[in-house]
Amino acid sequence: MKKTFRIIGIIAIVGVLFAAIVASMSSKPTNAEIVWDDKMTIGNIDAKNYFIIYSDLVCPYCVAFENAIVEHEEEFQNYIKENDILVEIRLSDFLYEFGESRPINSRYSAVATYCAKDEGKFWDYYNKAISTVWNDFFKNAGKSAVKTMSTLDKSYWIKIGEKVGLGDSFKSCVENDDPIEEIQKNAAKSAKLANGMPYFKFNNYTSSGFDLSWGWDYVQMYFKAGLDS
Repeated sequence: MKKTFRIIGIIAIVGVLFAAIVASMSSKPTNAEIVWDDKMTIGNIDAKNYFIIYSDLVCPYCVAFENAIVEHEEEFQNYIKENDILVEIRLSDFLYEFGESRPINSRYSAVATYCAKDEGKFWDYYNKAISTVWNDFFKNAGKSAVKTMSTLDKSYWIKIGEKVGLGDSFKSCVENDDPIEEIQKNAAKSAKLANGMPYFKFNNYTSSGFDLSWGWDYVQMYFKAGLDS
């Protein structure tokens, strides 16, 4: 009888432990619960793999990484589909808020991108801005172009919006800094989570930085490190 009770007790304990494990697994937040803004994501929201890129459009290394993606857009789309990846861009005016030189165009570019996002054109604007900034500044001048960019005003970022079909409401949004509170909030969160710009969290793999001479092959190496993690 004692042996029977002992077996029942063991079974009960194992059952409780199993239930606790199941509960802990089911309580893990979903991608949708972690994403800051689903308008700044691409891929399946329920994807097995979740890649986050912290970025600033005045960061030359950020632009180099993302321009390599823009230049291989079709391959990128196929890659994330084949590997079941959700990619989220966490863009802010990080360098203006926390950088040493506080480049004002860090803020202008973030404001314009968020205004485009609010009109449902985040990716149209973001990809166009990446390629434009790369070709206008960083491709030839490298990181020294950050100083050259200090002469730009908001009209530079508004013109990029015009090229992707954004009109008067977008222009007004940029001129009035409408999304500034959201941008500042995200910059503050980025400062707590990111170690420099760009910063990557690809599944359990984290890294920062990207060389201006690197291209799509190196982007794939970063992605593979995330998949392997």
